[in-house]
Amino acid sequence: MTFFFCLLLMLTGCEPRLDENTMPGRHQIVRLSDSEIKGLDPQKISDLSSLRIAADQFEGLTRLNARGEAEPGLAEQWMVSDDGRVWTFILRKNLRFSDGASFDATIFPQILKRLRDPGNAAPAKSLFDNISGVRATGENGVQIILAAPAPSLPIVLAHPAMAAIPLHRIGAVGDKWTSDRPLVTSGPYQMTSWRLNDHARLDRNANWHDERKIVETIIWKPMDDGLSAMRLFLAGGADIAADYPASRHRWLQEEHPGLAHSVPYLGSYYYAFNTRRPPFDDRRVRMALSLAVERQWIVDEVIGIGNIPAWGLLPPGLAGQENFKPEWADQPREERLSKARKLLADAGYNVDNPLEFEIRFNSSTEHRRVSVALAAMWKPLSVNASLFNSEAALHFAALRQHDFALARSGWIADIPTADNFLMVHQSANGSGNYSGYNNPDYDGLITKALETPDPDQRDALMRQADEILSADTPVLPLYFYVTRSLVSERISGWEDNISNVHPSRTLRIRAK
Repeated sequence: MTFFFCLLLMLTGCEPRLDENTMPGRHQIVRLSDSEIKGLDPQKISDLSSLRIAADQFEGLTRLNARGEAEPGLAEQWMVSDDGRVWTFILRKNLRFSDGASFDATIFPQILKRLRDPGNAAPAKSLFDNISGVRATGENGVQIILAAPAPSLPIVLAHPAMAAIPLHRIGAVGDKWTSDRPLVTSGPYQMTSWRLNDHARLDRNANWHDERKIVETIIWKPMDDGLSAMRLFLAGGADIAADYPASRHRWLQEEHPGLAHSVPYLGSYYYAFNTRRPPFDDRRVRMALSLAVERQWIVDEVIGIGNIPAWGLLPPGLAGQENFKPEWADQPREERLSKARKLLADAGYNVDNPLEFEIRFNSSTEHRRVSVALAAMWKPLSVNASLFNSEAALHFAALRQHDFALARSGWIADIPTADNFLMVHQSANGSGNYSGYNNPDYDGLITKALETPDPDQRDALMRQADEILSADTPVLPLYFYVTRSLVSERISGWEDNISNVHPSRTLRIRAK
């Protein structure tokens, strides 16, 4: 086995230490992340690798389960006022940090205060802007007052930035508290060692309030090269890999069925029209181009990793189980092209006066291939679309400055809520509203939805807004993102979900 691993690592070009203590074992799960941890303070991190490890170690009033849904965490239950603006959480009794220090409801107002401290520079602070105040009602009651109703509050509170952190240690040693080994935590695990660029070891927190059947040890290894991660996983050096190369998706399905998980994610891939000036200030032109796009062909042949075609911005499961699909989506191509030609002719474009513009995209093989495919699909309409490629910083600077005609864009949500996708395109979003979309009906629907405490009514309003956006076509949705993971057959408890949330506490090792 040692010889095989040495050979494998020579081939992959990476040099992590080979140590039986950091390999899959009877009481140990090894997980590969796609980057090194950037920090351990849950209020000062924003990268996915750090957030995943923070969620293993710190728990808030709520937490996310294996399906990515909010469930009771440190609070055992909660109640909501009729207007949806006052939430009362009842804490579990006898809560303790991993070092044995007890805490109660009075810690949560302090946590919010620290989060909002300008000197803290918390990246996730804006997620909690809707919270007007937090106060303790006795030892076990936490009351949260909102500026506007938010049925998604339990999901927001599951973010590690609002988890219980050891203020008693922070008060004693300041930011050096993250150097403690073991780290003082409130969740199921605590970090007992961290070897930079090699691995982090998390062991079970004996003072955690919940059940004791969780796996004893979790090893997180950084692996920023997807191909190397895949090879290490297939060689038995890891139980879970957070990613693998898109180019290997079909091969994995054929050669290693059941191990590769390609799952719809909280992200929409689209191109933004600049509606501020011709030619895309004319809805007829935008709709003509949308009619001519073969979305299913793009996801099957250009991307090829199981993406779902998109005609709206909301992924399935956010505001209804099915994503929006207009009536014309299933019409034959020639029928759609005929409608597109008429729309362009009505707007003044034809063979003698062809529509010409530039497709702008940031550097990526995927973006280039999609842009080339779009230009080819529009050729039958006598549309001449040229390509312009730039690196990401310049690309998005151009979008914010409105220096484009049609540009590659997209959105990955912070939390699984419809408003997180749709508010981006409100006129009030300024330079972040790349297309310059301005529709009072659309803006009004979202505002009304945000003021509605009933979740079903709120979702219905969000769906209406998504349909309006699709009909106006300020952006050209193409598909929803997917996440790619590899999961060993020896692991149970993994549930594919749109948020790509897989807490270590929900995973188990199958008995042989």
